[in-house]
Amino acid sequence: MSKLIDKLVNKAIGILSRYKDRQEVKEYISGIRSSQKKLKQSRSLTQAQEKEIQEFYTGLLGHPIPLEWHRFFYSRTGIYSKLYLPTSEYKTNIVGRLNVYPLKRAYTDKNLSDVFLPSAHQPRIYLKNMNGFYYYEGKAVSSQEALEKCRNLGDVIIKPSLSSRGMGVRVLHIREGRIDNGNQTLEEVFKEYGSDFQLDELVRQHKDMSALNPTSINTIRLLTYRTGMDVRMVYSVIRIGRKGKTIDNESAGGISTQILPDGTLGKYAYGAPGNDRIEYTDCGVRLDGYRIPSYQDAVEKVKEYHLQFPFFNLMAWDIAIEEDGTPTLIEFNVTPDLSQSANGPAFGEYTEEILKDAMSRRNTWSRIGASAMWRMNVGSIHFK
Repeated sequence: MSKLIDKLVNKAIGILSRYKDRQEVKEYISGIRSSQKKLKQSRSLTQAQEKEIQEFYTGLLGHPIPLEWHRFFYSRTGIYSKLYLPTSEYKTNIVGRLNVYPLKRAYTDKNLSDVFLPSAHQPRIYLKNMNGFYYYEGKAVSSQEALEKCRNLGDVIIKPSLSSRGMGVRVLHIREGRIDNGNQTLEEVFKEYGSDFQLDELVRQHKDMSALNPTSINTIRLLTYRTGMDVRMVYSVIRIGRKGKTIDNESAGGISTQILPDGTLGKYAYGAPGNDRIEYTDCGVRLDGYRIPSYQDAVEKVKEYHLQFPFFNLMAWDIAIEEDGTPTLIEFNVTPDLSQSANGPAFGEYTEEILKDAMSRRNTWSRIGASAMWRMNVGSIHFK
């Protein structure tokens, strides 16, 4: 009887998962169409281009794909390529094959980054709040002890440990239990963040990184793909904050541009859809040819880090360059978004290889299925 119940439950999960996935695809398509409308110039694909795209992806995925992303990136950058990857396909059919999606929950928690990568050079984490419990430099403490130990930390970064895209990230100066850049007490800040957050050492970035925008930590985003014992650098971009802003994420108003293999920047940066291509930062720095310090060191470090993650073949890494040129891991992402405006087609020269690899694996992605797999034995759930 229990086997029959398991079979029926798994079948129901499969049906619900496929329905939810179709709804997700519709939402992604609606989103990219909305972004297309914001562009100042729109380009159409020719019949020959559409045929080339569909033949390419049908051969790899077994079905045609929505063309909205090709139209969007062609319109925005002026560069046509059959290799642009639809977010709808990537999210529902690719990343969940390359990575074991149900394990995302644990690996997404920024409070565990030093646990998963103890050898990596990372900002010092002064305080962690995990599920409402406080830990100061790894030792469990009461809420009152946490306040007392942090009351004179000076400049720190506070950020939610379970969020992404720079949400909730703030720079604080803590003195005598009060926040200098506001009228709050530290206790009020802790209550505002509630649960699952951390206080980190404020990174002092290299002068060449600061020149791009001094008020934000401008990070390198590197996307890596693991195949066996080899880790490929798929692409790298730099994210730069706007004048006076503390966050560099594009979703928070920042801009991003490609980093070429020699460590120099591409000609154009992109911000939110509708913005023109940007050639200079808000501080007047010309992007084209600008050299990023310690870039090759950063590349070698993330390749080394990726080998420590056996459940994720595709990962993204955010790296800051400190004053002395040391690459510093800010965070990693096991289900990364893709940067195809700044970089071009997400997987570039590795597109065919990565997609063939992905399609040879079982798909573990599903909002519903992942939730069920988290609660139950992973091996007993079979959907898609």
